[in-house]
Amino acid sequence: MLRTGVAVVGILWFCRIAVAQTCPYDSRCLNNPYGAGSPYAPNGVNNPYSRYGSPYSNESARNPYATNAPALYDQQGVYHGRLSANQYDPESTSNRYGRYGSPYSSDSINNPYGAGNPYKPPMLVVPQR
Repeated sequence: MLRTGVAVVGILWFCRIAVAQTCPYDSRCLNNPYGAGSPYAPNGVNNPYSRYGSPYSNESARNPYATNAPALYDQQGVYHGRLSANQYDPESTSNRYGRYGSPYSSDSINNPYGAGNPYKPPMLVVPQR
């Protein structure tokens, strides 16, 4: 889980698309501190100097004011909000009152019985342009 309040189990970086799932031994997953979860991964969200991990980048999942954070999609291509620490963005996974951040919404990764179910297929994390 990311320390900024962004709720995601893990992310696999593959080209410009990532997959959210629990995978501590997969080298492409954020749960692996020696793989994509390394703070030195060039495009990783754990790297504070990358554009997706910087607290100042508008494309970062860690910037609490980002408006162009990476988007979440399930395997069928259904949109599940933005992977963002922005609590005020209505599409952010950190907005506890929004559709994609509420623990009661079926579209939210914060709902363990909805989109956040650990037994569902992984979600794709796609950087916005």
